[in-house]
Amino acid sequence: MCQHLPTCPSAEATDREAARVIACFPEQGWSLLCNGVIVFEDTGELLPDGSTIAPHRGPARHALVA
Repeated sequence: MCQHLPTCPSAEATDREAARVIACFPEQGWSLLCNGVIVFEDTGELLPDGSTIAPHRGPARHALVA
């Protein structure tokens, strides 16, 4: 699917999120990558085969109040 040089990671690769964004819909909270992966703003993913990756964002940082 990807025609970039060098080629972006495939949807099966562990670094699949490094692929380039080809369509972005921030008002809806998702982006389509050139490898066919849909990435949601909560860091969840929908893979081209229909399987999902649960959100994997780390915990929110909190400012320490002195």
